[in-house]
Amino acid sequence: MRITLVGSRHFGVTTLNMLRERGVDIVRVVVHDGDDRLAAAAKAAGIEVAVQADPKLVAASEIAPDTDLIVTAHSHARISKEALAGARLGGIGYHPSLLPRHRGLAAVEWTIKEGDPIAGGSIYHLADRMDAGAIAAQDWVFVKKDETARELWERALAPLGQRLLGEVIDYARIHKTLPAKPQDEQFATKAPSLGDGKH
Repeated sequence: MRITLVGSRHFGVTTLNMLRERGVDIVRVVVHDGDDRLAAAAKAAGIEVAVQADPKLVAASEIAPDTDLIVTAHSHARISKEALAGARLGGIGYHPSLLPRHRGLAAVEWTIKEGDPIAGGSIYHLADRMDAGAIAAQDWVFVKKDETARELWERALAPLGQRLLGEVIDYARIHKTLPAKPQDEQFATKAPSLGDGKH
């Protein structure tokens, strides 16, 4: 399976390593910043790196030819319709909430702010609307009392994301398709950056 990985930072690097351990063919890594640690890790592994022309959008030309699946890992850019159409299975991403709850950039922060006793992670199909595509896999974790968003992410949600991404990619390799269950819109909530106060 040929994968183009779009991402950044620590979660991007751990995803890169997880994919390599699974023997997946990572044909290109796409980053918004050429100095990002994911770019450095990809170059060190001999993987081609492309830097987005627009940090908010991944264009079709930035996805490697003959890509089977686009995987995003800590990317805040939208993957264009044309880019998704060019990948045989489209694209998947990890969102650190039980989608459709807490859609948006600050999902973990809103989990804490709302006092949720349970958090979770979702592998979802990349779609036109942010965090709104069909669910490929989901699982949950308990939130500890007085835990911060960063502690919850590092203790439970980042490792959960790695596991779920790996499981969905293994499924895709075997079945040549992705699981897909529509999100139930009646439970959708927004998790915007906490600076703007809207929810």
